[in-house]
Amino acid sequence: MAEPSQQLRSFVEVPAGSHFPIQNLPFGVFRRRGVQAQAPRPAVAIGDFALDLAAVADAGLFDGPALSGSPCFHQETLNMFLGMGRPAWREARATLQKILSADEPVLRDNEALRNKCLVPMSDIEMVLPITVGGYTDFFCSVHHAMNCGFIFRGPQTPVNPNWFYLPVGYNGRASSIVVSGTNVIRPRGQGHPTGNSAPYFGPSQKLDFELEMAAIVGPGNELGKPIDINDAEEHIFGLTLMNDWSARDIQAWETIPLGPFLGKSFSTTVSPWIVTLDALKPFMCDAPKQEPEPLPYLAEKNHINYDIPLEAWIKPKDQNDASIVTKTNFKHLYWTLTQQLAHHTINGCNMRPGDIFATGTLSGPVWSKHCNFYTHSMNLTLTCAISGTGLPRVSAGADMERAEGDTGGEFDPQVPRRWR
Repeated sequence: MAEPSQQLRSFVEVPAGSHFPIQNLPFGVFRRRGVQAQAPRPAVAIGDFALDLAAVADAGLFDGPALSGSPCFHQETLNMFLGMGRPAWREARATLQKILSADEPVLRDNEALRNKCLVPMSDIEMVLPITVGGYTDFFCSVHHAMNCGFIFRGPQTPVNPNWFYLPVGYNGRASSIVVSGTNVIRPRGQGHPTGNSAPYFGPSQKLDFELEMAAIVGPGNELGKPIDINDAEEHIFGLTLMNDWSARDIQAWETIPLGPFLGKSFSTTVSPWIVTLDALKPFMCDAPKQEPEPLPYLAEKNHINYDIPLEAWIKPKDQNDASIVTKTNFKHLYWTLTQQLAHHTINGCNMRPGDIFATGTLSGPVWSKHCNFYTHSMNLTLTCAISGTGLPRVSAGADMERAEGDTGGEFDPQVPRRWR
């Protein structure tokens, strides 16, 4: 794994172990607690503070050609900024790293401006940072595909042949994407009948999590004009953690022939912080070799993934301690982000700033890296210890307080340990 630069330091004190150093600067949108009249405002995270980008803009500190005079940081979402593309993103990042650096006096030595721009995290609440117009969930982990296929079809042909030729995906429900910390109401729906009875109807008995990452689209493309595979990176702003909640009993009964519906559409949780691809560059790594070779429109010059260790923690409502139920890594992803986006648009589908496409469950090559209960417990035939409970799933009688993704100490310090 690449070592993060130790040369760049901020005048803002960053606690040891923090995943919000000056090398990261993830983007989000916040609201001050107790200030009802204030609209949400864009920010970046630095240590235990949010840097208010509207205040930075009001001070005239964004003085480059792309951002000078732009209203993009006076919006309630990041969508306008996303649509401005990589020149604006890089200009913003360079400006922010400069004004936050230990050697730059503009904020460091101006107490009034510093207090206006830097807001303690304890004084804010985070909101959904983008308006999501479209959401697509892919199925791009070969290990997850094999795990699911083994359960559904057995060991002989666990993965359908088409899977190795294209990134399989489906259109999800954008309106039910919520920011981490939002309560999730257990969905109701139908489940498989028992014997000759009518289908079960009621609260899901098999509520599950899926540890994923989601890519946030920047500049889109015109309807009818696909994004070239080798240009696709320019259309991706960054990555955020995602929990694609799944009601397995509802999903299993409804999914044939058209795929998931009510079993997925009730809620999808994303982190409030978006880590830019520029911040992730030190962690680029080779993506897995693809066999057979992809068709020409999916054959890319730079076939790369990112070395991002991930963990999922679960804390049952009535317990004090959370437990790690899985560890995995983004680098195992078979179909890359750029391949997903190129495939998504090859039929002429138009993408827009703020659209989301997710990786699908990021399971790894061993059992402990299965990133949901469904495959981790082999369709609930095995138990998975949660703080000693032995719960095989998040059941109707054991409400879960929170599931978290964790990049792990190995990824310190550029990406936040918990992107809540």
